[in-house]
Amino acid sequence: MKRSSIVLTATRIVPIAIAALSLSLAACSTTSTTDTEEPDTTSKSTGSEFSQGDTPEPVKPAPRDIQADLGTVYFDFNKAEVRDDMRDVLRKNAAVLREANTVIIVEGYTDDRGSEEYNLALGERRAESVRRYLSALGVPNTDMKILSYGEAKPAVRGNDEAAWRWNRRAEFRQAE
Repeated sequence: MKRSSIVLTATRIVPIAIAALSLSLAACSTTSTTDTEEPDTTSKSTGSEFSQGDTPEPVKPAPRDIQADLGTVYFDFNKAEVRDDMRDVLRKNAAVLREANTVIIVEGYTDDRGSEEYNLALGERRAESVRRYLSALGVPNTDMKILSYGEAKPAVRGNDEAAWRWNRRAEFRQAE
């Protein structure tokens, strides 16, 4: 091969090689990360972005166990109205529930006097009375469900007022 053809080939290859090397280095510097750099974690387009003027719904924090923070509400015999001495308990419960990200079940109970059907209905009225009271204090109705156990789950066993007064109640349980 002649010397002039070797020089001519080298003069063509070198600039092409330099251009290719420059392009590959430029591409590497924008897409790779080093050990000290943080990787790009920005979200990619999913087609569900909000259009201008839309606001995303706020994300609620995960529910926490609040049952220990909720007090029991007691009722008078054959009554479903919230007693005056129970209003502070319900105000404290409302403060806890307004901050919580959870659904609760208001459970209504009775003592064992009366028929099973009557006691189930009375337990439901008690739970509903508590739910209405909490709703008036700012707890969303969607965060509360009611359930009546009637006389089925007594807190205290016995056949006198000393036992019965603890069984006429509404308690709170987190929904699952």
